[in-house]
Amino acid sequence: MEVLRPQLIRIDGRNYRKNPVQEQTYQHEEDEEDFYQGSMECADEPCDAYEVEQTPQGFRSTVRAPSLLYKHIVGRRGDTRKKIEMETKTSISIPKPGEDGEIVITGQHRNGVISARTRIDVLLDTFRRKQPFTHFLAFFLNEVEVQEGFLRFQEEVLAKCSMDHGVDSSIFQNPKKLHLTIGMLVLLSEEEIQQTCEMLQKCKEEFINDFLGVNPLEVEMISALLFSNFSRLQELVDRVLERFQASGLIVKEWNSVKLHATVMNTLFRKDPNAEGRYNLYTADGKYIFKERESFDGRNILKLFENFYFGSLKLNSIHISQRFTIDSFGNYASCGQIDFS
Repeated sequence: MEVLRPQLIRIDGRNYRKNPVQEQTYQHEEDEEDFYQGSMECADEPCDAYEVEQTPQGFRSTVRAPSLLYKHIVGRRGDTRKKIEMETKTSISIPKPGEDGEIVITGQHRNGVISARTRIDVLLDTFRRKQPFTHFLAFFLNEVEVQEGFLRFQEEVLAKCSMDHGVDSSIFQNPKKLHLTIGMLVLLSEEEIQQTCEMLQKCKEEFINDFLGVNPLEVEMISALLFSNFSRLQELVDRVLERFQASGLIVKEWNSVKLHATVMNTLFRKDPNAEGRYNLYTADGKYIFKERESFDGRNILKLFENFYFGSLKLNSIHISQRFTIDSFGNYASCGQIDFS
């Protein structure tokens, strides 16, 4: 890392400099608490950045965080918490693993409490970014006409292109899981799922209803990338994504969503439940490597560039949970908003 160009992390509209971190690997690492060595300093730390309560004993601030991330604040053998407490002259109380609650920071000096709060927020943000995606916002493409169009597409591709390298039935999506992804989410508690549902409802009340009027968004799916009414659909999706990014529920990766439906993927060859480029981790967060056999899609692109899958009404947005299915074979939905 460049000393003069340190990594900056943005949290709640504030920028923080992340100092170099030394990570050490221990035997039986997976069975023990996570480790974290190092310190973080605030690049711009206004005194009123956080809500700090004055008490008869000094000052107090609280942080809500999913219990899954507690271990990163405690550190191996409690080293991380002790280091923050020593350097900021504070005391940090953390709920037991598996228990919901607040991280409580107390100290004699207000600036010390703010400094400890800043370091904890940076740690939470850092390790949240390392978590595998758990949910995603999406439009379901589960109308009968589109699913039948997809099966017709699969049949024609296999009839005309099965001699091309790697093209066989195993690389096609399950038609019941066809969807348009708006954004990927890391939701680590029921509280965060509820916050996402509330944010989606706010989007509906504050701009989606006015944007769409009384009619649902009608589109025609032509190839996996082209949709009629595309500019209107793109504008709606970008506005939803912008709102979620501003709230911190979705990390900004691109300026605009590239809308598409995954109809073929080599990951499906070995695992029909695979989920595209995001399938780098198992459901319990362990990294996996999959050797993928490629396929030659040049003829498919030429012959099916304007293939018509069908028309449908996009009348709802779902919060879908990865690695789960509902009774209809689609991704299980944790919440949704309907447009009509």
